[in-house]
Amino acid sequence: MKKKQVRTKGKLQLSKYFQEFVKGANVAVVRELAVQASFPKRLQGKTGVIESKRGKAYIIKINDKNKEKRFLIEPIHLKKIKQTK
Repeated sequence: MKKKQVRTKGKLQLSKYFQEFVKGANVAVVRELAVQASFPKRLQGKTGVIESKRGKAYIIKINDKNKEKRFLIEPIHLKKIKQTK
């Protein structure tokens, strides 16, 4: 599992908590260990596409082997990635 540095342990970055994403943006799932996650641990490091926003969380479309699955994840657990074409 991921380990935080000593100075950042237990702290939240508010900018990450309130970050906004656009529909169709590519994101990676990176669990914030200071906040209890409501999604499976196997999603750590997976990438997906933002489908829509529901409340303060986002619906992420992730391909799991041959199946397309949707997960509801808060923005503090997401990281924007640039797609190179």
